[in-house]
Amino acid sequence: MKITDVRAVYPKYKNVVPSWRTHFWQIVVRVETDQGIVGFGYGGGGVAAVEVVNRHFRELLLGKEIGNTEDIKKTWDLLYSASLPYGRKGIAIMALSGVDLALWDLLGKAEHSPVYELIGTRNKDSARSYATGTDVEWYSELGFTAHKFPHRWTSEKDISTAISTASNARNILGQEALVMIDTYMSWSFETTLQMSESLKDFNIYWFEDVVNPDALDAQSELRKLVAPTLIAGGEHEFTEYGYQEIARTSALGLWQPDITWCGGITSGIRIVEMAHSLGIPVSPHRGGEVWGLHLIVSSNCDNLAEVLPGTRNGNKDELWVGEPVPENGYIAPTEDPGFGVEVNEMLL
Repeated sequence: MKITDVRAVYPKYKNVVPSWRTHFWQIVVRVETDQGIVGFGYGGGGVAAVEVVNRHFRELLLGKEIGNTEDIKKTWDLLYSASLPYGRKGIAIMALSGVDLALWDLLGKAEHSPVYELIGTRNKDSARSYATGTDVEWYSELGFTAHKFPHRWTSEKDISTAISTASNARNILGQEALVMIDTYMSWSFETTLQMSESLKDFNIYWFEDVVNPDALDAQSELRKLVAPTLIAGGEHEFTEYGYQEIARTSALGLWQPDITWCGGITSGIRIVEMAHSLGIPVSPHRGGEVWGLHLIVSSNCDNLAEVLPGTRNGNKDELWVGEPVPENGYIAPTEDPGFGVEVNEMLL
């Protein structure tokens, strides 16, 4: 197949939270070919990433032949190298992620195969899913046995908040459930130690995104001090090159690349292979979305996929049509070609 057009669009979101996400949330990338096959990808970086795709990557991609996964990997390397002066991390790699995923979707459709078959041998029928959010009562009703709740540090009173939230989750989900905490970079080194001591009775599986993600040495030290709770993170890191530093410093006990940000499936495969060689578990950020789910079921990723159900009766943008949904706490990709989803044109 020869690429004939590449376009990125920032969707007309109605339910994006008022933060950096307002203008820099997820983009849709569309790649067309001379055979009439169209691939769709999902990237990060918002309006800025749209400009990267449409004004730079597009001119490099037009006329490129895509016939196998090696062609996709070579294309990834080309775009990464071309964007080095302004890229390597952040928005440029988020844009590259969307292109890469569109190419995997394209090839899957051309081969009449789901992406997980292009990645490797499927080794999981389904993935255990964990619900991230605040409505733990509803998540329990839906059949989830794993849950991650957000916690932001503002003052000492937040210790009692964490205790009450963890206690509530344990009481509702039971002692065998997995319970995790996402701190979103709001805890300090000392706070993490305080929380570890205060929450020791609740068997927290991991603390996610403690401290600044660049503070790798601090996280490495915390790993030893808060064990057996894991120090997890990596959603704000990019490509296997960024993860080489995480590996070198032994900063994280569980890696969480976001497949729509870190460089797509191509980068995700390389990161998972590195982690596996080191004996580090990988659970992709938002891994219950199709982009991560296909990687999870055909790789050495942990059998754990994050979904974000929101709250009961809450509003969500349904950008992708045909996404699988969890059933009794497990989620599986469909057998449809590519990623098995189509974009909701009403939001474009």
